[in-house]
Amino acid sequence: MQKITTFLMFEGKAEEAMNYYMSLFNNSEVVNITHYGADMGEFEGKVIHATFTLNGQQFMCIDSTVKHKFTFTPSVSLYVTCESEEELDNAFEKLSQDGEVLMPLAAYPFSEKFAWVNDQFGVSWQLSFGKK
Repeated sequence: MQKITTFLMFEGKAEEAMNYYMSLFNNSEVVNITHYGADMGEFEGKVIHATFTLNGQQFMCIDSTVKHKFTFTPSVSLYVTCESEEELDNAFEKLSQDGEVLMPLAAYPFSEKFAWVNDQFGVSWQLSFGKK
């Protein structure tokens, strides 16, 4: 049983982000999801809590009903060790679309192929293939 789980808080886009991420990585699925009901007004249909996996790794997400003064930051990122260059290229192309490239896709001293991006939801990803 995994003891530490990455928890992502969105403001209305949790299910969209979760489905988007699952489309990028094999062996990904929704474990469970609970939505707000009609009694929640504008939050109806948004995610109270969801658990999902990306390549077997478990994550959780919610849609906050409270507007916060903070969001995601690159100081915490999801580091993905890709099994192939094709996997890395695909993830980079999709995650950088409507996002922001922090480090371009290239060879670096610590990785044969690496990129760092903030995706369209503001989540930061480091994608690596090869040596560490």
